[in-house]
Amino acid sequence: MNPLRPAVVFPSLIAFARLAGAAEPAGAVWPPRPANTPDLPPPEITETWTPVPPVVTAPAGGLPSDAIVLFDGKSLDNWEPVRPNGPRWKIEDGAMVIVPNKEPCDQRTKQAFGDMQLHIEWRAPAEARGHSQERGNSGIFFMGLYELQVLDSYNNPTYVNGMVGSVYKQHIPLANPSRPPGEWQVYDAVFVAPRFAADGTLQRPARLTAFLNGVLVLPDVEIKGPTVYRGFPKYEAHPPALPLVLQDHRNPVAYRNIWARGLSLP
Repeated sequence: MNPLRPAVVFPSLIAFARLAGAAEPAGAVWPPRPANTPDLPPPEITETWTPVPPVVTAPAGGLPSDAIVLFDGKSLDNWEPVRPNGPRWKIEDGAMVIVPNKEPCDQRTKQAFGDMQLHIEWRAPAEARGHSQERGNSGIFFMGLYELQVLDSYNNPTYVNGMVGSVYKQHIPLANPSRPPGEWQVYDAVFVAPRFAADGTLQRPARLTAFLNGVLVLPDVEIKGPTVYRGFPKYEAHPPALPLVLQDHRNPVAYRNIWARGLSLP
């Protein structure tokens, strides 16, 4: 060893030695502290005390205290048909269920949202009928424009930017944690609305992070524009808050335990 060079003791080696019950290297300090640092500012310089985040209680198995309950299994009062005078979905065993009709009718919240956290549980029909996009198809449209796909993707091949967990025709999910048809599945998502300048030009695109059944499927992806079936998405200025929409795709998909938190993100 070079006598002019100080010995280096790696913290990981010390931690391992502690766990193994071995003696620590001579002169070791735990936790390791920087030596000869009079040029560093006092620790208070890098401490931030305001603004203080609001307190949100989150009981085990319960909802956050600031959650907005959109569907509690008993009433559709927070929802309305997108089409004027269109049919409403039905409530069955504590779930709101799509009633397939010749003319599909999406349902939207009466309350408008911009940035939001969303919890929603859904179930594809237990009897798997059709294939690809014909099976257990629905969708969650943030602001009525940006779709997080709902689809029975359990042993059901389809185009991967249209499978469950995708931003429809824009982003492929990281994984496919689908449960078998007939089982309840859970989305937890954070949506950041797009920002537009006063003249209508896009300042910042929308973003989405989503977990399906506890598995990350969309990691803060940038949304390219409103969802379109044919062609390519393109942003057009719209209000900063719009209703959340659930899609009727002529499949009796069910939803339950829907709640949201309105967010005001930078």
